[in-house]
Amino acid sequence: MKYLDLPPVWLALAAVVVWASRSIVTMGTAGLQWAGIALVAAGLALMLAAVITMTRADTTVIPHRQPHALVTQGIFARTRNPIYLGDVLLLTGLCLWWQAPLGLATVPVFAIWISAHFITAEEARLQAAFGAAFTEYTKVVRRWL
Repeated sequence: MKYLDLPPVWLALAAVVVWASRSIVTMGTAGLQWAGIALVAAGLALMLAAVITMTRADTTVIPHRQPHALVTQGIFARTRNPIYLGDVLLLTGLCLWWQAPLGLATVPVFAIWISAHFITAEEARLQAAFGAAFTEYTKVVRRWL
């Protein structure tokens, strides 16, 4: 079942919760819907930029695998976790786009889960693999923003 323990699966589950919350309360404006679409697009763009940067560095984007390179350029010069940040933007955008205000409660829960379940282990692998270089990177670039 480890193949199901991937961030996109958790993002999809969170999106289902957001969609389901619409049956309780739906409200919003066209402006908020457009803001939601913009956040979804920004999240997808951020994830794509990160994947391209990691692919060019010849390292894995799969969270459970051992990294082959410490990626600090491109979007990684601004955030250590651009894919997870993109996930959070996308989920927030879906809440606005789908006019699901109760779904917004899933966003911090999702971010905390991703941080505890994936980021902590990934950063431990990076620390073990790259030592002082990773430590210096963490001093310069924040985890999220």
